[in-house]
Amino acid sequence: MSLFIVGLDNTIVNLALPSIRRDLGASVSSLQWTIDAYTLVLASLLMLSGSTADRIGRRRTFQTGLALFSLGSLLCGIAPNIGSLVAFRALQAIGGSMLNPVALSIVTNIFTEPRERARAIGVWAGVVGLSMAVGPVLGGALVDWAGWRSIFWINVPVGVAAIVLTAVFVPESRSPHPRRLDPVGQLLVIALLASVTYGIIEGRGAGWGSPEIIGCFVIAAVALAVLLPYERRRRDPLLDLKFFRSVPFSGATLTAVTGLAALSGFLFLNSLYLQDARGLSALDAGLLTLPMAAVTAVFAPLSGRLVGARGPRLPLVIAGAGIAASGIVLSGINPTTSIPVLMLGYVCFGAGFGMLNAPITNAAVSGMPRERAGLAAAVASTSRQIGISLGVAVIGVVVAASDGLPPGTGRTGWLIIAGCGVLVFVLGIVTTGRWALATAARVSGPDHLGEPVTSASGT
Repeated sequence: MSLFIVGLDNTIVNLALPSIRRDLGASVSSLQWTIDAYTLVLASLLMLSGSTADRIGRRRTFQTGLALFSLGSLLCGIAPNIGSLVAFRALQAIGGSMLNPVALSIVTNIFTEPRERARAIGVWAGVVGLSMAVGPVLGGALVDWAGWRSIFWINVPVGVAAIVLTAVFVPESRSPHPRRLDPVGQLLVIALLASVTYGIIEGRGAGWGSPEIIGCFVIAAVALAVLLPYERRRRDPLLDLKFFRSVPFSGATLTAVTGLAALSGFLFLNSLYLQDARGLSALDAGLLTLPMAAVTAVFAPLSGRLVGARGPRLPLVIAGAGIAASGIVLSGINPTTSIPVLMLGYVCFGAGFGMLNAPITNAAVSGMPRERAGLAAAVASTSRQIGISLGVAVIGVVVAASDGLPPGTGRTGWLIIAGCGVLVFVLGIVTTGRWALATAARVSGPDHLGEPVTSASGT
């Protein structure tokens, strides 16, 4: 349920962007911040929330997150202007940071056998497809019939129900050896992510050579230069860098960033294209993208079964090929492009994204000790959120720079998405071979989650 409301929120908010722009007089950069205020705060706090859950209890942290997410959703629904909407989205994100990684760590601690865990993660990831399938239709209907504010209110009853069900069914668990908090590392991560995203989003308006934007990138570089050696010296780091010596783990992190950048860019471009360039209503736009969501819902659990049976290579290759094909097909669209051409692009993307989540999530949690499952899940989730932030930031800059073109019809944005697919394809091959698996075995000692599921592959 937590994954469902977060996935539903992401899908619906993208669909509501044109309505928010008209109602609140928002600029393109303000629309970007409506998405990125959420994803930035989420990405910055996920690892802290994961380690906190390991320390004070996963159920307690999970319920706190549900309460904050529901409160933030309620406030978003009554926001009087774009500035307060962005602020309330940040509050939503504080709660959201305590949801998915903690839920995944609960799943990881229950399903300890590698193949069984891969199948469970496949079902868990399949909820992303379900939320994407419900989101466009539900979101379109709500925006058309009750206004964009209702898309936030819909989260509240689901969140309250999840709090009650968690109290009844979810057992409390925590790590027997929790890590100490790392406030300096946390602040450095926030400075790094926030400055990079701000620089990309505001660069065109302020000028790429302006002191403001140059300062942002300088802050990001300094934060990264300080973060890496600092974390390496800490006994209980926020981010344990030694796990990145595992090629499958590092590959899963980079694949998550790349694949989710493609998803966020796709949703941002497609929403503007269907409603602004083609003049469709929010409901019609949602119905038109329903085939993509349906294909995602079908392929996500299939991906989990493939990972459990054969390893991650095949799902990753299919994911990369599908995303790349979609970007290429849609790079030539215009306001009169035929529906079958759009459907081909949507179905390709749905198949590619549906195959993506299970292998990257499984690679992440299979490379960490079970008692640090919260951190493992948080690393995977953080990578996704960084990808979403960068995707919206970069694609938004492309949209803003496409002067004179109907929104969503410029080739550059879609070709960037195609490039993300190509990178996922290449990483799927490189990070699943014998050499890559050997690096994972060296990092994963006897205290870890057993053999990574990837070792079941014949690659």
